[in-house]
Amino acid sequence: MNDAVSLSGLARQMVLAELLDEKAAQQAQQQAQRNKLSLVTYLVQNKLVKSRALAELAAEQFGVAFLDLGSIDKEGQPKDLVSEKLIRQHRTLPLWRRGNKLFVAVSDPTNHQAVTDIQFSTGLNTESILVEDDKLGDAIEKFFDNATNGMEDLGDVDLDGVDIQAVDDDKQDTAEGNSADDAPVVRFVNKMLLDAIKAGSSDLHFEPYEKTYRVRFRTDGILHEIARPPIQLAPRISARLKVMASLDISERRKPQDGRIKMRISKNKSIDFRVSSCPTLWGEKIVMRILDPSSAQMGIDALGYEESQKDLYMAALKQPQGMILVTGPTGSGKTVSLYTGLNILNTVDVNISTAEDPVEINLEGINQVNVNPKQGMDFTAALKSFLRQDPDIIMVGEIRDLDTASIAIKAAQTGHMVMSTLHTNSAAETLTRLRNMGVPSFNIATSVNLIIAQRLARKLCTSCKKEVQIPREALLEEGFPEDKIGSFKIYGPVGCENCNGGYKGRLGIYEVVKNTPALQRIIMEEGNSIDISIQMRKDGFNDLRTSALLKAMQGITSLEEVNRVTKD
Repeated sequence: MNDAVSLSGLARQMVLAELLDEKAAQQAQQQAQRNKLSLVTYLVQNKLVKSRALAELAAEQFGVAFLDLGSIDKEGQPKDLVSEKLIRQHRTLPLWRRGNKLFVAVSDPTNHQAVTDIQFSTGLNTESILVEDDKLGDAIEKFFDNATNGMEDLGDVDLDGVDIQAVDDDKQDTAEGNSADDAPVVRFVNKMLLDAIKAGSSDLHFEPYEKTYRVRFRTDGILHEIARPPIQLAPRISARLKVMASLDISERRKPQDGRIKMRISKNKSIDFRVSSCPTLWGEKIVMRILDPSSAQMGIDALGYEESQKDLYMAALKQPQGMILVTGPTGSGKTVSLYTGLNILNTVDVNISTAEDPVEINLEGINQVNVNPKQGMDFTAALKSFLRQDPDIIMVGEIRDLDTASIAIKAAQTGHMVMSTLHTNSAAETLTRLRNMGVPSFNIATSVNLIIAQRLARKLCTSCKKEVQIPREALLEEGFPEDKIGSFKIYGPVGCENCNGGYKGRLGIYEVVKNTPALQRIIMEEGNSIDISIQMRKDGFNDLRTSALLKAMQGITSLEEVNRVTKD
């Protein structure tokens, strides 16, 4: 070392702040490397600088928050998140956890590897807080006086006992090489899956970029960043996930689809639907959590208003006809259909479903995976069902005229048919069928009920607070004038029990019975506006009205109403 330029960032800042001269800084840096110590620890232990002065300087120069370790609540420190090996190796200490963020104490602001390793180990976003080195050393020793080494509490789930079914031993050996170096990857992936289940997430995203790799969970319909493992591990994480899903690990240029079954307790297992897609910087893998219990929630848990539930139940009791559920992807259409199927699933009826793919296995129902490449599309499945003495048929989605024609014919010949369409409202569902080429007469006489739906986040009951909104603004949003003053509007706050003020979701519904007046408009080939006007005349709430009602009940916020519906 011949000049200050070759000094580390921290050493250079000390020279500039005149805590050390250049020669002393160079010597200290060399000695710290020989003794395998951080520069901060070497300087403090050898009393070359005062610990407090060094910490305050580093905090200011590197833009890191400074904390006096004596002010923290030691009882509130997370005991089982970070292993003793990592804590001692990096001379760091977990301070507290806030949701998916973990704050750790460091005395060297340049110790980025500590943050990276802890983040990867815990699966939490990790942020460093600067503290005095001598106090940090004492705090680490005290931390382990009563703490035990282990993992984050996973409730009833034992990470080591998790049974993941999808692979054979030869494939696993090929992908992981039985190398001890891959053990952290296996633990990390397993922890991500279990954390997603605990959080009630619907999807996991594993995303590679040029210089970073991130993991995000979709919880209550919103994506949240959960972890940023080192980019060097991206290929191994992808390989691990593909092995678990029985995908071809040697194929990295084509999309693949697979499935993982995870047994998390003696009586419960959860499936993951896995999709890999080649991107510019590697394979992105998205996993959909398929929890069978979601199909058995019961109709009362879905969020229907009493009148809407009565309409759905009445339609389910009809011996024939069609029930259509519509909405965008991720709006809960499958759960609505499965809830209805569970109500109908008795020993005296024959139920068959054609799905792409089958998401949740239901005992007592004959489920068929649609696979067009093998000649089993929706049309072929429906034709086969009609030769199987069916009572109830569920079609995952009506996509074309052939499927629509067969489904409507079945509904007209003594069968109950349930299906979905991707439209925005009940009125658009009827016009969409006509645009496919289905005759108006067949639509008017076969469709019994249409359910348009969205999913809205529920306010956390532990922290929601009342918000004051002017009367004029409430009227502009669409609240009924005669009701203003008789209800309160609540907004999100955020606490340790929720995600930004929200916890869980519920359905927002437009449930429309095909009345004689609507049938007449359909027969006259009226447009979606004509149909919508008649629906309101018949007393059916549209999506916006139903959502505003949920806000009036204090279940969700006005912001969430505006996010999922439009006037």
